[in-house]
Amino acid sequence: MRKFLIALSLVLVLASAGMAAELYAGEEALAAAAKAEKGLNSYDTGPTWANWQALFEGFEKRYGIEIAFNDLGSGATVVRLDKERNNPQGDTAYYFMPSGAEAGKRGLTEPFKPIHFDRIPDILKDPEGKWFCIHKMTVCFAVNKNLVKETPRSWADLLKPEYAKSIVYLDPRTAGIGYAIVLSSIHAQGGDLDHPEAGIDYLAKLQQSGNIRMIEKTTEFDKFVKGEIPIWITYDANAYRAKYIAELGDAVDIVIPEEGSVTAPYAISLVKDAPNPNAGKLWLNYILSDEGQGLFAKGFVRPILPNFEFPEEVRSKFLPAADYERAKDLDWVKAAEVQKTLASLWGSKVLGED
Repeated sequence: MRKFLIALSLVLVLASAGMAAELYAGEEALAAAAKAEKGLNSYDTGPTWANWQALFEGFEKRYGIEIAFNDLGSGATVVRLDKERNNPQGDTAYYFMPSGAEAGKRGLTEPFKPIHFDRIPDILKDPEGKWFCIHKMTVCFAVNKNLVKETPRSWADLLKPEYAKSIVYLDPRTAGIGYAIVLSSIHAQGGDLDHPEAGIDYLAKLQQSGNIRMIEKTTEFDKFVKGEIPIWITYDANAYRAKYIAELGDAVDIVIPEEGSVTAPYAISLVKDAPNPNAGKLWLNYILSDEGQGLFAKGFVRPILPNFEFPEEVRSKFLPAADYERAKDLDWVKAAEVQKTLASLWGSKVLGED
């Protein structure tokens, strides 16, 4: 009789939250434990980024658990977790991958392996689950066809004289995406983190060609949408957003260059000694579920799970899978260790600064 009452209580909890069939084995029991806690505190998941708002709504509808969030930025999130080490307030924390690895290194995260953990590529997760990636973006060219007659298809194409004063990207010393662009150039020129010279030299040559319109310190999305940038080296998510959400449509070409590119993954963790650990685990499982990964895709960020079947309504809007085969997953832990050195080298060779 006792087992029957427990099972019945789980069914009632899930039914009241609007849940249908389990997304994974054990979901019902975890949801019941999470419902007994005091909500969920999700750090650095701003609702307008990566379609987090849709994931909030999906989670709250499924479980009836309210999510509190902030939008701190990756580095600031690690600082916040460190300050709260003796009295944790966050349950989960999201960051550009190197910051996730840093949080794990500092002992600020709790090892946890969510559903589908084994499907995440090894280079994109801590083996103990101190952090793991949940989606990624790819460095690409976003081209405004109203301003550019012939779309460049390669890094080599960007050197052509017809692209004079046309190209914009972010400074790698102040923006993670700027650093990803440097790494993409290095990869495209056949180099790696230990041999970056050819990639840096290419960017110096591009600068000297007169084709760089501007190197900026902050995001240029609005400028691109307004028609102020002919060729924008950026993440594919920004390009898709301009094409489909800002409704530039066929005026935008999205190109993963022929010589190759790199991916920029984003990670998440369960916070050590989190006040609502079961809610945190439930949230992380939801993010890695087919439903959660599909919601990322609907926001035009690529799910982390290999060979994921994209939702039908956005499947045809992404570039073909073959194009993404040219994008390499990097060891971002190592990349973070050499970031200051490579950014300084970029400043010296590309801008001629001491």
